[in-house]
Amino acid sequence: MVDEPLSQEEDDALLEGFLALDTPEGFRAELIDGEIVVTPPPGSGHERNIGKIIKQVLRERAADFDFLPNKGLVVPAADAERTERVIPDGTFVPVEPDVFDDDEAWSRPDGVALVVEVTSTRPERDRVAKRRGYARAGIPLYLLVDREEERVSLFSGPDEGDYGHTDQVPFGKPLPLPEPFGFELDTSEFR
Repeated sequence: MVDEPLSQEEDDALLEGFLALDTPEGFRAELIDGEIVVTPPPGSGHERNIGKIIKQVLRERAADFDFLPNKGLVVPAADAERTERVIPDGTFVPVEPDVFDDDEAWSRPDGVALVVEVTSTRPERDRVAKRRGYARAGIPLYLLVDREEERVSLFSGPDEGDYGHTDQVPFGKPLPLPEPFGFELDTSEFR
C-alpha cells in the first residue's frame, strides 16, 4: 500500500505504465491501492473451487446469468478521484441486459450481480483491498472463498466504501445466496 497519496501526475503516469504492461501469458496484472500487482497463474485447487461455484450457479440459474472469468473491472479508489483496475476470479452478470456489450478489456462494473475471489498467494488483498474496492463500486454481492481460513464469506449491502453485512460459513456448511441467485451454495467440496 502506498504511504502517501500520489499526485495526479504520478497517478496518471502509474496508470499509463500499468496499461502499457506486457504481462506474460497466464499472469494477471492489477492496479490496487496505488500499486501494480502481478500474480502468477493460480494452482489447480484454486481453480477447482471456482469451477464448483460456476457449476452450482449455472445449474440453479443458467438462464439468468453469464460467468465471466478474469473480467477487468474499473473500480473507484479510496480517494474517489482515482480508479483502480481489478480482475476478480469470476464475475456473474445477468444475461439480459447485456452488461458488457463492448469488447473492452476494462469496464465499469455497472450491472454486475456478484464477484468471486478465491484466496491464493496474497489473501489480505482479497480480504480487504479488493472487498472495499468492490463495495465502493456498488457491486451488490462479493463471494470470498478463503482457503487459508477454510471459510466462505458473502459480503452484501455495499455502503460507505465497505459492505454492511457479512455471512460466513466454514467449509462444509451451506451458504445461502440471496436473490437474484436464491439458492444454498454447497461448500462441502471446497479446499
